[in-house]
Order: sequence, then structure tokens, then C-alpha cells
Amino acid sequence: MSSTFTGQLAAFATSEIEPSSLARQMARLSALDWLACGIAGGEEPVAQILRRQALSEAGAAQASLFGGTRVPARMAALANGTISHALDYDDTHFAHIGHPSVAVFSAAFALGEAGNLGLAKVIEAALFGMELSIRVGLWLGRSHYQTGFHQTATAGAFGATAAAGRLLGLTSLQMEKALGLCATRAAGLKAQFGTMGKPYNAGLAATAGVEVAQLVAAGFEANPEALEGALGFGGTHHGEGNRDAALQDLGRDWLFEEISHKFHACCHGLHAALEAARALDLAAPEIASLTVRTHPRWMTVCNQMAPETGLGAKFSYRTVLALQALGKDTARLDSYSDGLCLDPRLIALRELIHVQADEALTETQAHVALVRRDGKRLEASHDLQAPVAYEIREARLMAKAQALLGADRCAELWSVLQGAGSAGDLAAHL
Repeated sequence: MSSTFTGQLAAFATSEIEPSSLARQMARLSALDWLACGIAGGEEPVAQILRRQALSEAGAAQASLFGGTRVPARMAALANGTISHALDYDDTHFAHIGHPSVAVFSAAFALGEAGNLGLAKVIEAALFGMELSIRVGLWLGRSHYQTGFHQTATAGAFGATAAAGRLLGLTSLQMEKALGLCATRAAGLKAQFGTMGKPYNAGLAATAGVEVAQLVAAGFEANPEALEGALGFGGTHHGEGNRDAALQDLGRDWLFEEISHKFHACCHGLHAALEAARALDLAAPEIASLTVRTHPRWMTVCNQMAPETGLGAKFSYRTVLALQALGKDTARLDSYSDGLCLDPRLIALRELIHVQADEALTETQAHVALVRRDGKRLEASHDLQAPVAYEIREARLMAKAQALLGADRCAELWSVLQGAGSAGDLAAHL
């Protein structure tokens, strides 16, 4: 086994290691969540643009798009990665602040359908890819993210490569080359947050993974040290190179078990504050002032002060808390509209909400202090990393999927995901 960082990642990605039972369960839940987000996002403007682009390009009909039609696998990964992230309602892993499913599942299911592979094999490959994306994200570290790189796009591309390469049967050495080639393709900036460019970042990661794995499988040669070597991805993209944290118990401990699913249709950085505010039974007429304390990292991610679009609202503490206080359901897609952002009631209420950075809080915590008009002060805190029983998580995700797709369609998808069918069987439901 190679002693390099890339070599150990490649050995893991091509291994016969048995994932933990909980990791497998969480992967199936995230597959359902990915499908629900992708199908529900199929009519978003960015989805329509990507579908038209996919249909304008000639090529083999290999894999299905959300919303119908089959296109080449690489294009399906690009479109589906973008579409499934369009609502910003998909899962997050806070070890590196990335969205693993949209990049990795989009790549894995495209190649799974193209190769007529079994669904269990595809989900397992995606699980290996998502775990690897988290590990690469840990290796890149916080400086990479804080500099402005979007981990969903960068670490996610390596995860998509691992899943795609596993499905194509790459050897460990070939996987090293694929990860090295991915180092020249992985890209995505936080500067796109609040625009169509953010979900496009996820699509870029998915299609990069499919493309580089296919190229290496066809004999393409690439530098296997381009991830961590001289002039490699880590050094040129402000990576911290935290090798020990990234490789600790790789193959024994599955960090994917700690995936966090969204129950509000906005940036995950806002969820702890929304959950804390829910505990206060927030209502607009009672608010004299509302102060939110959050980790400093979120101040540049989801603290838009006065967005004028529904998309921008998904990255604004003041706006989502004002929506919640006005009685709008932050789990509903239609709560984030351009019209609501221009509502005089929301604008006035937003001015009563203040956001502060607090180094004492972790990235998954938030504290909310409400001063009511009668002078009473109420406070609440929430931590997204607080343990949630699997049964409760499954029930909440089922309720979310049912709200997005309807009970019957949700039940059909869940039945297919738990069965012994093929990726094609699942594609028939898209």
C-alpha cells in the first residue's frame, strides 16, 4: 500500500472494507433526501437551463435527468448535481462544511444507470465516495474554506471521483491517478453563494468525478501526486494538509454517520438559530429586539443583511428569522420568494434582528436572545450536532420527502432504495 495521502485514500476507495450498519442506513436516508431535493427542484430556473443545455448536446442516452430524458452520464452528473442542490435543502457534513450527497450521488447514479449496475452497489460506492470527500475536506481544513473555496465543489469532486472509480472497477493505482487528475478539475467558489452558481458548483464536482474516472479507466495518464505533491491542489488552494485528522481510523470509523440533514429550506448555517428561535415560540408582534449569536465562520456565508430575492434570503439570518416570526414555514419552498423579501412588514421586522459573531460557539451552535415588547427577556440555544435517534431522523426525513413529493411517490422511492433492483429501476421514478 502506498504511504502517500492519495495512496491511502485510493486504497480505501477500492477496498472491500465493510461499512458500518449505521453508515449504510444513513446513506440510504441521504439517497432519499437527494432524490426528494432533486425531483422537487426540477422546475427551478437553474434546472430548466441545465436540462436545455444537456439536451442540446449530442451523445449516448446513458443516464436520466431529474425531470426526464436520458443523456450522456457526464452531462447527467452535471445537471443532476446542480438540480439537486438548487433548493439548498440537501444534507451537510460539518466536519468540513460540505454537502456530500449532491456531488457524489449525482456521479454514482449516472454511472450506475449507464452500466446497469445494482442499486445496492451504487449506494455503497456513493458511501465510500462521501466518506472520502469528508476526509479530503478535513485535510484541506478551515483555511481552504475561509479563503473562499466551496468544499462541496472541491472536496466533493474527489468524493465523486472515488465513487465513480469504484463503480468502474479502477485498481488502487488507477484510483490514485484519477484523484490526481481530479486535482486539476476540482473548483468552486463561495463567491457564488446566493446565485445559480452555488448549485452549479455541486454539478461541477459530480461531472468532474465521472469524467476523470472514465478517462483513467480508458488509459489516461495523470500525476498521482497532484493532490498533495509539489504545486498540487492542497498547496495551491490554501489547504492545511492535516493528514492525521483526515486519515484517523479511515475504514474503521465512518464519519458519514454524523451527516446532518436539513429541515429548513435554507443554508444549513441558519438552522441552529431557527431551531433555537422555535423554542421561544417567536411571533412578530412581541419582538422589541432579537439578537443571534453564531460562530464567526457563518458571518461570511449566510449573513446577507437585506437580500431582495428568495434565493438570497436563504443566506440571511435576519430574513429567515423574520420569516419565521411572521408565521411563515421555513421548511416550505414557497416561503423564500422575491415578493416576501420586499414585504414592508418583513423589512421592518428585519431591522429589529441583530447578528453577532461569538468565538465561544461551535459551527453547529447558535444562541438567540429575545426582548419582548413587554420587557421580558427570553433565551434559547441549539446545537445541530446534538444526537438524534435514527428513528426520529428517518421520520423527519420521510415527512420532508412527503411534503416535497407526496406520500405515494415518497413510499415508492423508499421501497426501491431498500430493494435489490438496479439503478435503472430507480431512474424510472425520476
